[in-house]
Amino acid sequence: MTTALVVSNVILWVLVVALAGIVAALVRQIGVLYERVAPAGALMVARGPRVGEAAPLVTAQAIDGAPREIGGVRADARSTLLFFLSPTCPVCKQLLPALRSAAQHERAWLDVVLASDGPRAEHEPFVRAERLEEFPYVLSAPLGITYEVAKLPYAVLIDGAGIVRAKGLVNTREHLESLFEAQERGLASIQDFVRGGAEMTEGGRA
Repeated sequence: MTTALVVSNVILWVLVVALAGIVAALVRQIGVLYERVAPAGALMVARGPRVGEAAPLVTAQAIDGAPREIGGVRADARSTLLFFLSPTCPVCKQLLPALRSAAQHERAWLDVVLASDGPRAEHEPFVRAERLEEFPYVLSAPLGITYEVAKLPYAVLIDGAGIVRAKGLVNTREHLESLFEAQERGLASIQDFVRGGAEMTEGGRA
């Protein structure tokens, strides 16, 4: 009886030690994977004005009826985040809190302009429901055509000199913030930064 108890305890401790080793190995592997995971950036598409090119000057009508120029050199040197959205786009609505946060955090140098198209009557209830009165809201099919916007939500970052600095599909807060990061680093997209780091790593290994 005593022998069986000792043997069972020994086996139990062996299993506990083995399990602890497995958990330690998994934790280490998770750490390695975390280091290798690339930051999620806005998906830049090869359509419309390219990053580094001058943004076309487009006059769009705001929802209040006033004309607003998008693109071109700004006398105040402020940048513009052109955010394309739609009242029927659920992802657009989910991203609005992040957009407000970004507008507040970057207010020293950035203006956010919301852009869509269609009849004004379809957008006014959306503006009221989502409390978007704080943002300029333009309705212009030519603006979307100019930037060849095929999917929403989509954003274009234009600097004070009227140059496109970053653009892409923005489905998350991280995608949105990656546009600012790309401009700060002087890159077309955050993916360029990732690829550059990978190339440096490969070069160092070679």
